Amino acid sequence: MARVPAAAVHRIRRASGTLARYYRSLRPRPSAELVPPSNPWLRALGMIAVVLLGTWLGLLVVGNVRVPVGPMNTTMALRPSLTGGTKINVSPLGALELNSHKAPLRLDVNVDQLDPVRAQALVDHPERISGLQEEITHDVEHGTLDLAVRSCIAVVAGATALGLAVYRRPGRALAAGGLALTLLAASGATAYATWNPKSVLEPKFSGLLSSAPSLVGNARSIVTEFNVYQEELARLVTNVTKLYDVTSTLPAYEPDPTTIRVLHVSDIHLNPASWKIIASLVAQYKIDVIVDSGDTMDHGTAAENGFLDPIADLGAPYIWVRGNHDSRTTQRYLEHMKNVHVLDDGKAVTVAGLRFAGIGDPQFTPDRSVVPGGDRSEELAGARLAAALSDQKVAGTPVDIAIAHEPTAARQTDGEVPLVLAGHLHHEGTEIMQYGTRLRIEGSTGGSGLRAVEHEYPAPIEASVLYMDKDTRRLQAWDEIRLGGLGQTTAEVARHLAEENQPGTSLTPGATPPSATPGGSPAASPARTGASRTPAAP
Repeated sequence: MARVPAAAVHRIRRASGTLARYYRSLRPRPSAELVPPSNPWLRALGMIAVVLLGTWLGLLVVGNVRVPVGPMNTTMALRPSLTGGTKINVSPLGALELNSHKAPLRLDVNVDQLDPVRAQALVDHPERISGLQEEITHDVEHGTLDLAVRSCIAVVAGATALGLAVYRRPGRALAAGGLALTLLAASGATAYATWNPKSVLEPKFSGLLSSAPSLVGNARSIVTEFNVYQEELARLVTNVTKLYDVTSTLPAYEPDPTTIRVLHVSDIHLNPASWKIIASLVAQYKIDVIVDSGDTMDHGTAAENGFLDPIADLGAPYIWVRGNHDSRTTQRYLEHMKNVHVLDDGKAVTVAGLRFAGIGDPQFTPDRSVVPGGDRSEELAGARLAAALSDQKVAGTPVDIAIAHEPTAARQTDGEVPLVLAGHLHHEGTEIMQYGTRLRIEGSTGGSGLRAVEHEYPAPIEASVLYMDKDTRRLQAWDEIRLGGLGQTTAEVARHLAEENQPGTSLTPGATPPSATPGGSPAASPARTGASRTPAAP
């Protein structure tokens, strides 16, 4: 066989390589990136979701701290929240909610059990209660410090663990933990900046505790004594100790000898259950006088008059003004009942050390119709009441509390009386009007009566206990009582303080007040010429 020259072999290999490169050049070039880059906003949202979920899981799993507070064993925890605040769970009695701070974290304090040894020591040595304040303060400070450290560890561990599970990268996981710690620190700073130590003065009760509003003291002692948070906490713990010591039997409400208690009810609308509720409140709160701002009836017929008979057995004097569902027939029937004081046309009467004056609603609309008088008739009725109040001041017998059914009429008394009560709207509210008069509107103590189920949820049953100073005859505080409507079993009592009675404030009718909102907070109020009538289920 002939031998192929080496030069020929070299030329053949070079030609085949050139041909291969030519065909490779004809193929489409692959993209430099097989996977398009992810959106940075989506990555950021994903990281935020991991941080928030990890933080919540960390606080839930390992963020609890068991702390002895005085004679009680408690568990403290931080929980995510849109409104912040503090919730004290006193199982099985219920809970107290305090508007202590505004931050995306809520402080939960669960009273787990009463330590029998420490509780017995307090019972055997009552003198130790005087030092309980310092002991509780130290316990709470120690517990709060432990909770802060535990919460930091919990959020970092939770966010880091979840970040590692999601991203599988140590760097991303550590970043999630760092962001969680930053978030907790920012929330803590916000809570510190908005901390309100006086929030314990206005607690909101729920459960069985709603039957014991005396847990944090009566109105007089609240205004004059409880001005330091640690003192409030000491009193709270002491009373809770007493509750447990009697095996969850609620103590009787101890009346304050310097306080007159007024029960404000309205818009009963023929609900027979209202009388039992009112009688229970009279006994529980040691009520001195009941004020009914009208719409006790539904149609005002003579056939309904028998519904009023239980008033004689409620255990307290009953002051009444006519509502737009109450007829003159209803009024005459009540005028002949023992212990009932019917007020109309500015008539004044002194009951339980307070002077009341009121006027009946000028409209009678049992079928919910609107008569031509409308708001104008209400304004004229309010003007007559204001004139009567002015005459009483000139005569040296000033009125302490005025009463009208419709808020439009009640607004005309601004500047003539410290406090005016009304109803009609079927929801409670309070405001300080332009010239210093406080307007308190009561909800429906009958749960809207026959119309209780007109809406998606049954209307609640509402009433208020007003604490009046016996010497100054001015409103000191009030408890808003709210019971679940038809078929419901909820109960809440919210304590409120009159702003003008808090330290550093002074307000009397005739002075320019801060603005006020429903619920007792300041906001703008309409002038005394009256405001448009708010549609309601009258």
